[in-house]
Amino acid sequence: MARAAQHTAQDPASGTEQQRLHLVLGDEELLVDRAVEGIVTHARLADPAADVQKVRAGAVSGPELAEMLSPSLFAEARILVLEAAQEAGKDAVALILSAATDLPEGVVLVVVHAGGGRSKAMVDTLRKAGAQVHAAAKITRAAELADFVRAELRGAGAKPTADAVTALLEAVGSDLRELSAACSQLVADTAGPIDVAAVHRYHRGRAEVTGFDVAEKAVAGNRAAALESLRWATQLGVPHVLLADALADAVRTIARVSASAGGDPFRLAGQLGMPPWKVKKAVAQSRGWSAQALGEALQVVARLNADVKGAAADNDYAVERAVLAVVELHRR
Repeated sequence: MARAAQHTAQDPASGTEQQRLHLVLGDEELLVDRAVEGIVTHARLADPAADVQKVRAGAVSGPELAEMLSPSLFAEARILVLEAAQEAGKDAVALILSAATDLPEGVVLVVVHAGGGRSKAMVDTLRKAGAQVHAAAKITRAAELADFVRAELRGAGAKPTADAVTALLEAVGSDLRELSAACSQLVADTAGPIDVAAVHRYHRGRAEVTGFDVAEKAVAGNRAAALESLRWATQLGVPHVLLADALADAVRTIARVSASAGGDPFRLAGQLGMPPWKVKKAVAQSRGWSAQALGEALQVVARLNADVKGAAADNDYAVERAVLAVVELHRR
């Protein structure tokens, strides 16, 4: 009983004992992230000002780790997350286990361990020390993946049918982050029950999404459809450069057709060097664009061209920002 008391503290927010020693066991990133986030959230119920420190156990020096695990002069609340503990060396393991058996006041220690590695014996020691274990192992069995999808959908307030769960797994695959995102989006976009028809309706045309689909919806000012097409294009691996080129081509085509003062599409096609069908489409699209908005849209696609060729730190963000900017400029 005395040892257990070393790893709990009274939580003033709930009047219950707060667990202060945690072991997140496994290497499934989504489950690890969720476990750590949950621990931090709960710990901050007791002290919203608690400081969070995250370090890789194998990358921090012995003196640095000792300082992090030592008692604070003023007993400030701290949440120390030691990631990749399986990589820790002998000295680091000794420091972690020593602290785990007698945590300083106000410290919540979270040890993230993949389960194997050179310090796998640490897992059993932490269990014996009274750590609360959070399972985060990879999910590979079909039945477990189905359980995960079912739990995600139900957690979002939906009641999926058994065949809908199977259909979603067939459409998305086994990556937990993609499955989680698909479940959230499916619930948000679907009114009524989650059945096979809903899954197929949401995923229809996914394999055919191209940069031109995204661009066409963006220049039409259809925000929801443009973002949905962009999401699928990104997941399918459509290169950022192709997405940027398609958006630029759509905007430039509308600008050229708008500047031509209308007329017969076949005559314009010859003048502009475009096929007649493309001119017809651009004429229809140009009705929602002012000259000023087109000028600004041309600047947007020019910046995007530079971004996807090395100027941007995050190409996904750069493309999405440009698509949204074009959508907002439509009919402005």
